[in-house]
Amino acid sequence: MLTVNLGPLPVPITLLLLMGALFVAAGTGRLAGRGQQTGIGNILTDMLIAAVLVARIAFVVIWFDTYRGMPWWSMLDIRDGGFTPWAGMAAALLVAVWRGWRRAALRKPLALGLAAGALAWGAMFGAILMMDNTALPKVSLTTLAGEPADLAALAAGKPMVVNLWASWCPPCRREMPVLAAAQKQETGVRFVFANQGEDGTTAQHYLTAARLDLANVLLDPGAGIGREVGSMALPTTLFYDAHGRLIDTHLGELSAASLASKLNQLRSRTNLSNKE
Repeated sequence: MLTVNLGPLPVPITLLLLMGALFVAAGTGRLAGRGQQTGIGNILTDMLIAAVLVARIAFVVIWFDTYRGMPWWSMLDIRDGGFTPWAGMAAALLVAVWRGWRRAALRKPLALGLAAGALAWGAMFGAILMMDNTALPKVSLTTLAGEPADLAALAAGKPMVVNLWASWCPPCRREMPVLAAAQKQETGVRFVFANQGEDGTTAQHYLTAARLDLANVLLDPGAGIGREVGSMALPTTLFYDAHGRLIDTHLGELSAASLASKLNQLRSRTNLSNKE
């Protein structure tokens, strides 16, 4: 499951898990510090802000060569999902240590709150992983010519990137040139563009008008892949290793840097699984 619909709005499940973990942490911290009228809500907010800022800065530094050829404001556009998690976690922990060092009364509530939040997040994330299907979706697809297609057959033992898109989706259109360029450069990875809910005429008209020369454009008129992986958000991009196991996902628009980061992880995981 990648998203949950709140009314008409699909919300990433990872965001809901984070909010739930923060709620548990704040509640536990308040209970632990109730005798001294101490809460940790402000500290958690500071930790979250520090984590987002540092994780983004670290990502931009690591992939600066890719951002160099893009408009400067793209470095600030966090919608591409470009973050370095370990850097963000380190920043959040430093904020917690600093605040606890400055005020002794906060140490116990903060430690207990963070432990409870981490346990809650781990439990919820583990439960979702147990429910998820990480294999390549077995959905009836067709080519633009109307011929049947199968994802496993297209993969042919190679890592695969499956992009779920539609011509009416603005972020899908914006990221398509980035994916098209990667398809031409990354010959060791199979790229598939699975149109969700549209007919062949509509999809082909858009590709022709946008002058996009893509291989492996498939039609999924019932949006079966989206339902199977649990994402109603577009665009959604799925990353499968050479054994057909889902190893990463991306909700929303990909930038050249965020796609390069995902492909780097895909190659690393594929090489590791081949050695095993």
